[in-house]
Parts: sequence; structure tokens; C-alpha cells
Amino acid sequence: MSISLRKTIQKHSFEEAINTALELKEVFKNRAEFVDREGVFPYENFQDLKNHDFLSLTIPKEYGGKGLNLLELLTIQEHLAEGDAPTALSLGWHLGTLLEAAENRHWKGDAFANLSRKVVEQKALINLAQTERATGSPSRGGIPTTTAVKKADGWLINGSKAFTSMAEALDYSVITATISETNHKGFFLVNHKEKGVFVKETWDSISMRGTKSDDLLLNDVYVAEENLLVVEDGKNLVPKGWYLQVPAVYLGIARAARNYAIEFASEYSPNTLSGPISDVPEVRRKIGKIELELFQARTILHAVAEKWVNHPEQRQNLGTELAAVKHSVTNSANRVVDLAMRIVGARSLSVQNPLQRHFRDVRAGLHNPPTDDAIVYSLADAALPKR
Repeated sequence: MSISLRKTIQKHSFEEAINTALELKEVFKNRAEFVDREGVFPYENFQDLKNHDFLSLTIPKEYGGKGLNLLELLTIQEHLAEGDAPTALSLGWHLGTLLEAAENRHWKGDAFANLSRKVVEQKALINLAQTERATGSPSRGGIPTTTAVKKADGWLINGSKAFTSMAEALDYSVITATISETNHKGFFLVNHKEKGVFVKETWDSISMRGTKSDDLLLNDVYVAEENLLVVEDGKNLVPKGWYLQVPAVYLGIARAARNYAIEFASEYSPNTLSGPISDVPEVRRKIGKIELELFQARTILHAVAEKWVNHPEQRQNLGTELAAVKHSVTNSANRVVDLAMRIVGARSLSVQNPLQRHFRDVRAGLHNPPTDDAIVYSLADAALPKR
């Protein structure tokens, strides 16, 4: 297949996915209040995603997927998050895990091809389960307390993972565990139907309630030898570009808040004014600040994503830029939602108003790793001469 034909097919797949995402955004928007209020996993949304083959967006075409790259994934995520942020963030963990494997082809043997087939044919849902309550975010460098002990023809895994988004709905997890007697980190594919895999309901957050990020417990879970995907020794680690799906989701929340505020300002006309409040200079100033925040956030997000896609030889050195994007975009998103609420006023605090949901959801971005303090220090380390 020629390069030009491959690009034409790729463009067609992306445009088709965008059009579907725009349709799903409206559907998800109508369900968002219920998902948030009840704190339930959005099964209906994920059934729609499965029906439209969205679980295989980042699987290579050779394995039956759409083959979308990072920049295309981020655009999809922004749109879906406008409709329902927990759905988009959850989907992003699934698609991002697959994208990393597609880019690096670093899983052992036929593991990636086999899992891709399960996603394409059986609509399997996966996530990367790394965080533990004892160690915190893996971005801080903690060694997993979850252990993998070698057996004759496989591994026995024991431990627990926290903040496992979609835990109750997952078919598979990629589990990190410390390999006994080596202190190396192993990534193991765990089937949730295996004996010893349990979900413990712990998710009581006021933000991103629909992600259902409960604890995942592993009690003497047997994993076959071929399901040890990767072993990391802490050296020559490639930054995870797909983590940009996190700021993309929070940018989508900000856009949803912006759209609501502009619609409100254009229609609300108190009897003290001759027209809508959008004519008031202070309201116009706030709208202008919102537009500036969104322009800057989306520009840097897409610029770094384009660099990741078009210059794979530079990926090893993009860690600080990826972190800076996360910091800038999530903080901009929080400022946008705050400005939108100031435009709408006290009505934005009503349980019936979507802005209070956007406010709670967008705050979660500040706590997704890496956190602001870690990012700032990493930027300083990169700037200062090595001693």
C-alpha cells in the first residue's frame, strides 16, 4: 500500500470517528446528570461506544482497528468529554493503554495481537491498574507492593490497586507488580474472570463519579507465562504521550462550561437591562478571558501532540513538555469553569445546573498525576545544569 493511500484511509477513519463522536456527545450529555447524581457506571454510554467500534479506535488497522494516532485520539476525547467527562476519561484509559502498545510494540510475543482481537471481536474493555494506596501514584517512583511470584508455568499475583477506573465493567487489567527476587516491575495481563479477582467499592468522590474508580483486589491470581507483557528495570523509560488524554478531557469539560455560559449570557435579560447580559462589558470581558484560556490550552496541547506523532525520534526527550501541557491545560480548564460560573452567578450552584457538575469534575484534573508540584520541580530540574 502506498503512503498516500494509507494517509487517505487514515483520514477517512478519523473523520468518520469525529462525526460519530459529535453525535455521541449529545447522547451522553442527556445522560450525564443521572450518571453523576446516582454515581453509577455509564453502561449505556459504553454500549453505544461498543456499537460504534470506539473501543478499537487506537488498535492498528492490521489487527482490525481504526489506527488513530495520539492527536486524533485527543480530538475525540475533547468532544466526548463535552458530553460526559467520566465516560471520556474512562474510555481514554482503555484507548491510551492500547495506543502505547501499538506505538512501541513492546509486549512480549503475540500478546498485543491477541488482546487486539479480543477488543475488536468481543468488545473487551481494559485498563492499566498501577496506583496503590501504599505507594501513591506510580509517577512518584514507588515500587508496587503487589507481588508476582514465579511458578512453573506462570505467575501468582497478590496485592491491590486503587483508583481503578471502570473496575466493575472491566474484562481485563494490565496490572503492575514487583517480580519476586528481582525488584523489577512487571506488567501482567489479568482476566477479571480469573479466580481471586475482586472489586471493592471504595469510590466516593464528588468528582468524576461515573468512572467508578474502585479498588481492585488480587488474591492468589494465577497468570499464564505469556501474559507477562513487559518487564521494566527503571532504565530508558519512554514518556507516556497518551497521558495527554487527561488534559484533553478537562479541556472538553471547560468547553462545555464555556458553551453553557455563552448561551446563558446571550439569552438572560433581567428587567434592569434593555438587552441580554452579554451586552454588559464585564460579562464580555469574562467571555474574552475564557476564549483566551481555551485558545492557549488547545494550542499547546495539540502542538506537543503533533510533535509526538510527527517526530517519534524525539519522544524520549518529551517528558517535560508532556508534563507542562498537563499542568497548563488542567489549570486553564479550572479557570474557564470558574469564569463561566461567575457569568451565570448563583444559578450555577443549583443542583439542576450542569455548571456545578463541571466544577466538581474539572477539579479532579488537578489531582491526576503528575501533580502540579511534581511538574514544576521536574521543569526546574530540566532547566538547571546537571551536577
